[in-house]
Formats: sequence, C-alpha cells, structure tokens
Amino acid sequence: MSTHHIASAQLGRGAPARSAGAAFADRWIFVFMAALFVATALAGFVPSSIAKLASVRAGEQGPMPPVLHVHAVLMGGWLALLLVQSVLVATGAPWLHRRLGMLALLVAPAMVLSGVLLVPVVDRPIHQMLAAPPAGTEPALLQLLQAWIPNRPLSQIRAGVVFAVLIAWALWVRTGDPQTHKRLLVLATVWPLGAGIDRIPLPGTYPESPAASDLYTLLWVAPLFVYDLVRHRRVPRAWWIWLAVCLPLSAAVHLLWGSAWWMAHGPEILGLR
Repeated sequence: MSTHHIASAQLGRGAPARSAGAAFADRWIFVFMAALFVATALAGFVPSSIAKLASVRAGEQGPMPPVLHVHAVLMGGWLALLLVQSVLVATGAPWLHRRLGMLALLVAPAMVLSGVLLVPVVDRPIHQMLAAPPAGTEPALLQLLQAWIPNRPLSQIRAGVVFAVLIAWALWVRTGDPQTHKRLLVLATVWPLGAGIDRIPLPGTYPESPAASDLYTLLWVAPLFVYDLVRHRRVPRAWWIWLAVCLPLSAAVHLLWGSAWWMAHGPEILGLR
C-alpha cells in the first residue's frame, strides 16, 4: 500500500474519533461546569458553616439570621437546578429541561432579593461593633475588620448586578440563541459563587484588594473558555456580553475599593453605618 493510501486510511479512522470526542465535549462541558460549581460551593461553604454552627452552640456568637438560611437554600437550589438542567440537555431530555427551566423565573429573583436583604442584616451589626469595640477585642482583628467590612459590599453589589443582568439576558435569548443562553447561565452563576471560592483556603489579596478573587473567577470559567477556543476556534457572543457587563462594574469596584471617599461615605450611602 502506498504512503498516500496509508495516510488516507489513518485520516479516515481519526476523523470519526475526533468527531465522537467533539460530540462528547459538546454534550458534557456544561455538565462539567455545573458540577464544578456545586463542588466549589460544598468545599467553600460546608466547612465554614460547620464552624459557625459550632460557634453558635458554644455561645461564642448569636444565632445566624433567618435570611442567611434562606439565601443559602436558594443558592444551593440554583446550583442544583443548573446541574440538573445541564444533565437533561446532555442526556437528550429537552422537553423536561424546558419545563423545569420555569423554576429559574422564581429562584433567580428570589436569590437576588435575599442577597440584597442579607447585606445590611450581616454588616450593620459589625459596623456598630467597630464604632464601639468591646473590651478585649484583638487589635489585629479590629484592624482587619475595619479594612474589610466597608469594602465587602462592593463585591456583593457587583455579583448581584452581574447575576441579575446576565440571567435576564439568558432567559430572554433562550429560544432564539440557545448557545448564548447556556453560556450566560454559567457566566452569571460564577459571580455569586465567588463567596464560596473566597472561603476555600487559597492565596488571596483581601482586604487590600479584590484582585485575587477576580482572578479566581476567571480561573473557574477557564475550562469553558478553553473549550470554546479549541472547539469553535472563536470567542462566542456570550463572552463578549459577559465582558461588556462585568468590565465597567469591576473597574468601579477596584477604583472605589479602599479609597478614602468610599471608606468615609460608602457605608452611609448603603445604610450600613
């Protein structure tokens, strides 16, 4: 057999394998991303929740506010919904996917609302404590809280706004542009997931800067970005939407973070101090 025929035969055998691999990736990349998000939430929130419950039982702190439990349930429900929906599409059950997707119209707004309510419930008592620190408060802890707590709402506001805008966009294009729809769902969810990523023991830049947290956000969506570049040889529309929404908000967060003006007036503007 000639070299040309051998090469042709090898190419013929390789093409179906590549095609099968591409089809597998197309079906399961979004399941992988959703599973990664669920695993991240468990790794970040479970240990810290156990520690908080132990502290409550020991009388070291008061009970956690009900809105915190509500927000946690809604966040967990959203991640579970994202995973189930991804599996339904990957396994060929689009009719059930569409029916179950109606839950997103309830869970997503409720999650944003609970997050808005949670910020003052959690942060206002800390600001009150910082204004009149209890006797015996460690100076290092006091300094950390003074640098961290006034700035934290900046990241929370950004996460809530980006999530709300991108989820609304994803639902708007769900029938006309399903590829953008499913990518926006992932790109929206990674922002509130940042609270879980921040709880994983990783090198960070808090309280001085949110830079490390932002880099971890990019790292967590990198598998989907690499898949798009390798599989499609281009950057899909959803990424440009994500960039257009996130970049101005992120620039504002970094400009305000730790600035004298924000530290003096930010908490008052938000009604936290």
